[in-house]
Amino acid sequence: MANPKRKQSKRRSANRRAANAFKAPQLARDADGSPIRPHRVNPTTGTYRGRQVLNVEV
Repeated sequence: MANPKRKQSKRRSANRRAANAFKAPQLARDADGSPIRPHRVNPTTGTYRGRQVLNVEV
């Protein structure tokens, strides 16, 4: 039975496992119904959890 010549590094193993962990970002709905990333300011309206936090020039 074949054996590896060298020990596989922790970094290499972690990178292999991390490649399987990529997932699409979960989207939440804002108060107006537009999809946004959770826990982030809506870039189009400048609102976060129903409050205006950024001045967005339209």
